[in-house]
Amino acid sequence: MRKQVKDTNLRLMVFQSAKELGEKVNEHLLKMYNISKEDNTFILPIKENFFNDGHLKVEIDETVRGKDVFFITDIGNYSIEYNMHGYTNRTSPNDLIMELKDGIGACNCHAEKINIVMPLLYNGRQHRRNTRENLSCGMILHEIDELCHVKSFITFDAHDQGVEHAIHNMEFDNYFPSNTILEQLINDLPLSRLKKMVFIAPDNGATGRRNIYLNSFNSPYIKREAGSFFKQRDFNKLVDGKYPIISHDYIGNNDLEGYTAIITDDMIASGGSMFDCIDELNKRNIKHIYIITTFALFTKGPEKFEQYYKDKKFSAVYTTNVSYIPKEYEKYKWLHICDCSKDIAKLIYNIHNNLSIHGLLRDKSLPSKLIEEKFNNK
Repeated sequence: MRKQVKDTNLRLMVFQSAKELGEKVNEHLLKMYNISKEDNTFILPIKENFFNDGHLKVEIDETVRGKDVFFITDIGNYSIEYNMHGYTNRTSPNDLIMELKDGIGACNCHAEKINIVMPLLYNGRQHRRNTRENLSCGMILHEIDELCHVKSFITFDAHDQGVEHAIHNMEFDNYFPSNTILEQLINDLPLSRLKKMVFIAPDNGATGRRNIYLNSFNSPYIKREAGSFFKQRDFNKLVDGKYPIISHDYIGNNDLEGYTAIITDDMIASGGSMFDCIDELNKRNIKHIYIITTFALFTKGPEKFEQYYKDKKFSAVYTTNVSYIPKEYEKYKWLHICDCSKDIAKLIYNIHNNLSIHGLLRDKSLPSKLIEEKFNNK
């Protein structure tokens, strides 16, 4: 059994929902501290108990007194099963957010500092009130903000960073994994597909995210265009929790023959918006379409993406491993999962050692450097 590292008070509380990601983060941190991963660990031993009546309890099997504890959770992991009144249930975001709060309470105020790493923000898309409804994302952030000793909160690609207005005491850091995704994308793409690129926002809310990727390709070797889609919705009825789209209109240069398209969004849910974008871009003679998304949820499964790929309507999806993707999905040739565990480890290392994380959050120069190296070494 591996022993807790003695030379630092850094500890990781990795919930089962983020087990694979947390173990990778642990290995990167051990390497940063030059500590053997065979004999040592930063991960605290915990028990996650789901009772037959639906309640849950988190127990910590080692002291956290005076420790700087980083919680790592994936509230999007729906693969964890538990029995309730004789039925087999799967965890929901509501279960896992309660588990997080129970884990914080289990520290019993003994930890020196508590930090939350929640890449997929709980109810992050419900960031504003449109009707008589609760702002549940802001409410949870406010509750965590008022819990004892919580120092910082790290999330990935928040749908609207304005939700941080709900908190007053803890730090809120929103990390964009664009460098990690683009490093793999640039390495994969041949030069011919990099010379002319158009960056697409699937709706108005994604234009800021599109601009991040657009500006990352600031290179004299590349001709860049920007485009976006405008969604007209029917706000008189709800279907599956969403207002149905009446039309999906493209705004931008229509002469896109010979361009490579990059569609960027924070997540793929059912994929309906992406399919609309792909269909419209194919009408404009774009042969190579790549989708970049931080969270590939595939709430209606990946089968339609597979069919679109077989029909040569798009080339690939690039996403991250910070939220649950079933192992069987890895067989799809079009799905590229980029490992962000080192990014999380760097954030944890810097925060724990009171170092600036500004460079990690704001530096978008890597893609341009990779492009120049690729063209210069052709």
